[in-house]
Amino acid sequence: MGKASRSKKQRSRDTSTAWSAASAARTAHQARADTRRLLRDNGWVRTMMASNVNNRMTELRTVLHHSDVPEQHRENMAFAMMLGKQGMRRPWPPGPLEAARWQIRQVLQLLDGAEVLVISPAAHAAVMAAAGTLEPADVGTLDKDRDIPMPTGLLVLPEPVVVENRGGSLSDIRAFGWQLITQHQVLPDAQYPGVQLTCFMDRDGPVQPESWRHAVAQARATGSPLPPLVPDGIYGMRADGALAAESSEQHAEISEEHRRLNLVLNQVARHNALPPEEGQWDGGQIKDTYDDFAARYAFAFWRLAAQGVTVFDAPREPEKDRPRHRPGAQPADPDVRVIRLAHQVPAQRSAEDGGTSRVYHHRWTVRMHKVRQWYPSAQEHRVIWRGPYIKGPTDAPFMVGEKAYSVD
Repeated sequence: MGKASRSKKQRSRDTSTAWSAASAARTAHQARADTRRLLRDNGWVRTMMASNVNNRMTELRTVLHHSDVPEQHRENMAFAMMLGKQGMRRPWPPGPLEAARWQIRQVLQLLDGAEVLVISPAAHAAVMAAAGTLEPADVGTLDKDRDIPMPTGLLVLPEPVVVENRGGSLSDIRAFGWQLITQHQVLPDAQYPGVQLTCFMDRDGPVQPESWRHAVAQARATGSPLPPLVPDGIYGMRADGALAAESSEQHAEISEEHRRLNLVLNQVARHNALPPEEGQWDGGQIKDTYDDFAARYAFAFWRLAAQGVTVFDAPREPEKDRPRHRPGAQPADPDVRVIRLAHQVPAQRSAEDGGTSRVYHHRWTVRMHKVRQWYPSAQEHRVIWRGPYIKGPTDAPFMVGEKAYSVD
């Protein structure tokens, strides 16, 4: 996440000058085009994704073998927990390679139809901070009709986010892509509205262990170079607001159950993992203990966009940097939209302020919480979820709190 120091507990990203919306838009457009071209029939990517499928299925089978799920249903359950959530319907594929081929078709469909977005460093910092306030069950309140601004999107980050994955390996996430799907589950058989979320690694990002450099070189030498955005993890998120009506106590129980399951999966993954190679990176990283960083980031991004905390804009660049001043340069792609922090963020006042005047000098993220909202038309209170949102004066700098990044 850049070369700036991450030892400070708080820092502002509003004054970042290294990032240009127009340059980011051009880069994102080119990365999408190159990834679409290089991903088709790429055996190297297919093999990597098949390995991911095999590892994940092995972990799920191991955990379910020691669970109370009836033995005759365990295989179906494992497939549903992975591929069914991603939008695949039965019959399940006979092996990891067939599953990887299906996943690649899904990624190509995403890249073909996605609206491309780039996010400013300040807005990215706000999303990171908001994601840090979310509990696992909060993501279960996602509603595709209320929260997701467009059915298919590719969000390219201003810099890679380095994540320590299950088993201790590192990856650098440069983009998130999503498309709406129907999830297929078993025990009982059910279908749910959902969203398929794809993480893309940065081929040339900060995490460059020797094994990765060797794979990139080999792929290039055989005439099948890896794309700049390499599809890595694919997740399925339920998107019908399933948990929106649950109590805070039930949310806490669901979050704890999610943590317990993933801690067990972590133990299985570490038992089978090779010793991790150290990546070339001098900044902070996210320790994704519960394998939910991608879902929390996407949820926070969608919610902040829906609430108007971030705004969609067209690429702009200073007059001196415009293409006519650079021979041979191309203008920013008009189809790429820029996500920025809104210029006018309503100052939020807490109920506990008691009407007193408080002067705030920064903006910060408020975590999700339940409130009793009065509906005059129905003459009743209804419990709703609010947040995450930004609190503080509109002209104050946004501060990234300690929870925004997990720094080892």
